[in-house]
Amino acid sequence: MSGQHDSFLDTLPSGWTSDRLKDVVTLRNEKTSEASEEEDYLELEDLEAGTGRVLSRRNTLEVESAVTIFKKGDVLFGKLRPYLEKYYAAEFDGKCTGEILAFKPERIASRFLSYCVGSRWFIERCNALAYGAKMPRVSWPTQLAQFNVPLPPLQEQERIATYLDASCAAIDAAVAAKRRQIETLDHVRRDIVQRAVTRGLDDSPNLRATGNAWMKEVPSHWDLVSLKRVSEIQTGLTLGKVYEGALIERPYLRVANVQDGHLNLEDVTTIEVPVEVAHRVELRPGDVLMTEGGDLDKLGRGTIWSGEVTDCLHQNHIFAIRCFTHKLLPPFLAHLTTSRYGRDYFEATGKRTTNLASTNSTKVGLFPIPRPPVAEQRAICRFLEDKFAELARVKSCIEAQIDVLTSYRKSLIHECVTGQRRVTEADVLRAQNGRVRT
Repeated sequence: MSGQHDSFLDTLPSGWTSDRLKDVVTLRNEKTSEASEEEDYLELEDLEAGTGRVLSRRNTLEVESAVTIFKKGDVLFGKLRPYLEKYYAAEFDGKCTGEILAFKPERIASRFLSYCVGSRWFIERCNALAYGAKMPRVSWPTQLAQFNVPLPPLQEQERIATYLDASCAAIDAAVAAKRRQIETLDHVRRDIVQRAVTRGLDDSPNLRATGNAWMKEVPSHWDLVSLKRVSEIQTGLTLGKVYEGALIERPYLRVANVQDGHLNLEDVTTIEVPVEVAHRVELRPGDVLMTEGGDLDKLGRGTIWSGEVTDCLHQNHIFAIRCFTHKLLPPFLAHLTTSRYGRDYFEATGKRTTNLASTNSTKVGLFPIPRPPVAEQRAICRFLEDKFAELARVKSCIEAQIDVLTSYRKSLIHECVTGQRRVTEADVLRAQNGRVRT
């Protein structure tokens, strides 16, 4: 893509013209600094990527800078990170951040314009011209204003927009249904884990009472023990502590590297400590890592360390659980911490602040472990890994279907607003009746 010319402009249908964006819209420049509790303000994150929908509204009570005023019928476009495809045909009078441009349509239908700015050719041109490495954005006067937009007759613009409204609604409904299928798979996975780690693999196990409030019954041949009885709980480095004498440099994990049962090792940093301190807090393959604090519904989820970083240490807000493997297998413990039972325990015993929570080594050590024999633990872990692989294959198939639907939606918009697909009244009726022409 070079200059300001798009190839589709050379093959516009008869009766179509094109003009620069600045000649068919007026950029809203009216600002206000007045704080209001009315929920009529939009930030970039309030617009759903690629769909032209509003996810949420907010007030301006805590907004410190001036905001742009827009009117119903304006078309909004996010100039920051244009690859996020943030656009919206306003259905109410409101205000938005300065990172969102508000276009007042003058010689172009509002809904048609919104599909133009959300179309593939418009986004691709923005991405090609965006400047700034970390916060890429496009400029109105020197870039966007010069874009040529297709201009069908106004009546045809309205017809195209009506067709796309109905067609995209049908596609979006199909995508939403697919995403609900993925949510169902996630629920199935959680149910499978819960059943396996608390009742085993037998369909109808004989149960016995434990006298423990957290786990009242276990299979009759299992026992229930505190985690501290079948593992060593290693605490980590206290950051900011000053050491004397000879020091060595070692990589170490922070809480940011261990989140929600996953490792993020892209930004592992280093620290200088004495040799004896490094030896005390060094991670070993098989350690189950748990964070001291985090989101309430994610607290306590264990991650198995496999020695991904050599000679790595860990922060004191991360607990390294070193299982006595003749009593408790690390994968079984990790599954147990991610089960509904594990999450309930750490949510209930954790210290809460709003939607965040924290635990401590004492609570971790008292975590009641429903413990089958090691051979059975191994069989349960194999069963779960097989089930996870099966669910992952199904999920991957559904995600591929979502990708196809999303890609078709983008192609449909592009073809309609550039005239590559002509829209008739019959097409509109079919789309409104739920039958999209392919």
